[in-house]
Amino acid sequence: MRRRLAFMLLFGLAGCDVRRDAGAVVASVIGERPELKDPVRGGLAGPDRLLLDSVAEGLVRFDASGQIEPGVAERWTVIDGGMSYIFRIRDAAWSDGKPVTAAEVVAILKRQLARTSRNPLRPFLTAIDEIVEMTPEVIEVRLTRPRPDLLKLFAQPELAIVRAAPPGGSGPFRIVAARGPRLVLRPAPDLEQASDDGDDTPPPEATVRLIGERAAKAILRFAHQRSDLVSGGTFADWPLLAQTTIAPANVRIDPAAGLFGFAIADRSGFLADPANRAAVARGIDRNAVVAAFAPGWASTPTILPEQLDSAAPPAVPAWQLGDDAVLSPAERVRQWRQGHPEPLVLRVALPAGPGATTLYAQVAAALIRIGIVPQRVGWNEPAALRLVDAVAPYDSARWYLATACQPCSDIAQAALDAARDAPTLTERARHIAEADAALAADVAYVPVAQPLRWSLVSLRLKAWTGNSRAWHPLNRLRSDTN
Repeated sequence: MRRRLAFMLLFGLAGCDVRRDAGAVVASVIGERPELKDPVRGGLAGPDRLLLDSVAEGLVRFDASGQIEPGVAERWTVIDGGMSYIFRIRDAAWSDGKPVTAAEVVAILKRQLARTSRNPLRPFLTAIDEIVEMTPEVIEVRLTRPRPDLLKLFAQPELAIVRAAPPGGSGPFRIVAARGPRLVLRPAPDLEQASDDGDDTPPPEATVRLIGERAAKAILRFAHQRSDLVSGGTFADWPLLAQTTIAPANVRIDPAAGLFGFAIADRSGFLADPANRAAVARGIDRNAVVAAFAPGWASTPTILPEQLDSAAPPAVPAWQLGDDAVLSPAERVRQWRQGHPEPLVLRVALPAGPGATTLYAQVAAALIRIGIVPQRVGWNEPAALRLVDAVAPYDSARWYLATACQPCSDIAQAALDAARDAPTLTERARHIAEADAALAADVAYVPVAQPLRWSLVSLRLKAWTGNSRAWHPLNRLRSDTN
């Protein structure tokens, strides 16, 4: 009933953003109320990541265009052929005003990377051998093998330098009020640019009112010109935009890099045979899936979007090559059913949302056409096909392959492990290419497209910039408050 009401409220709302360029920036982030959580306890929801990035920061952070800029570290040097990163800590203060020290930074990073940590980035940071305090202002990160993309990982909110008690960081904002789903964020004092007269009160436009709410409510708020930003949009909520007349100038789509497709998560029964997994993959029409959503959203035939740090171009699965000698998907199912007369049911795990319903309709129709009975289940429930919808945190082919492997063959997993542990970039690239070819042959993943990430952006937020990380720091929305 509430979803139907949301559609009724959204339908016909006008128009182009004319919100006055004055006062605090009101930002809706799709999801629950943002909470300051410790990444050591596990993955963070989108609203929690945005809040953590706002009140804390890593050694480095992302700017408006997704490029690296200083964070807790004011500068850094890479030495020993990429095996050592030396960071100088800036004159930063915790939320209670106490200075940030190198020893504290080292302790926090070690905690996030400890063996018992559930930080989702920890598996991609095994090359870190040691983090040491060199002086009260300098730390060194020593590696066992070179990692050119290390800074992009350090810029992720999951590696923000945040204290557990009292909770807080040294980020660009401080939480000054919390009312229901709303948080009021005020810029932190700038220790290097404090005014002589002691009046460091930021202008009202520098304050951010952050709201965590359902997509329909966030879109409705924007359509009524009561907010400046809706952040965190995905394919799951994209169809809601079709029910409004929000101006195209306010709808922004990121050129997000990552994975959007189906991991074949259950290898029992029909899916135990790679040829049968290929039949399911062939039966799903990628072009029809993306055409049901945003114009210009292109399908992709491979796991890797480009070669990246692999020694070979992206591997194209054999099932996409159109070999006439290969049985059609429907014939593969018919052959299976001759020895297994019971209905062939495959569970499809998807998140909630109207976009997920649209996606399920496309996939279910494709499965029915080849003789399979589809059954939709929740994203985290046991399933044969599980949607993977993730933006790449850094530009390594190994991230794509390791994320798509849910599970994959022993050969593919061994190649991934060898790539992780490779002592040189050349050897790493070779093992990555081997893993890519093995995943394609194993039919472990059905590629569909790159992730769909969208925002609604007021014209007053002139610094908002689409980027491959689909990441938009709240302190990088207005060009006059950067």
